[in-house]
Amino acid sequence: MFRALAAVLGALHSRLTLARYDDFTIAEYLRSQGAQIGDDCRIMIRSLGAEPWLVRIGNHCTIAPGVALTTHDGGTWIFTAEFPTLQQFGRIDILDNCFIGMCSIILPGVRIGPNSVVGAGAVVTKDVPPGTVVVGCPAVPILTIDEYRAKLTRAWAAQRPPGYLEDLKDGVHYSAAHIQRRKSEAQRLLREHLERTLK
Repeated sequence: MFRALAAVLGALHSRLTLARYDDFTIAEYLRSQGAQIGDDCRIMIRSLGAEPWLVRIGNHCTIAPGVALTTHDGGTWIFTAEFPTLQQFGRIDILDNCFIGMCSIILPGVRIGPNSVVGAGAVVTKDVPPGTVVVGCPAVPILTIDEYRAKLTRAWAAQRPPGYLEDLKDGVHYSAAHIQRRKSEAQRLLREHLERTLK
């Protein structure tokens, strides 16, 4: 009875603690658990896995919802009868200016190079070179970051609503939180425009 009550109270405390943070401030909490996280990050998950001290995230990175960062090999479990202490760990390094897509899985020992994108649902089993877009299971490169930028800017030129976020100028640095706040404020304009143009 007391164990169950303690578990419930512990879970409630954890939820209340995490509720104090948003996607732009959660890095403070994750750092207190031992993770190394740079500046200007948007982290949309609330846990970096069982060993957060083995995770390093650079500056200006996004970690999308549902991402799993796995810093150990759980498969060692099947050998515990023979080797009760057997474990295997690996650091995860996500370097500067990366986007880790929704529900992707990053496995132990992986280094994601700067200026890279991991597509939604990808399973990253080996290092991602700098300036690369990877997708799939296992993740494989499909574009350079320059090819991806060109593809996105062509599409945005056709889709951008007139007057949308005109105060944000290309080539000027804004914090990730400021950009997201401005996008939220202009959401209605974007929605109305896309509903008209994307039929």
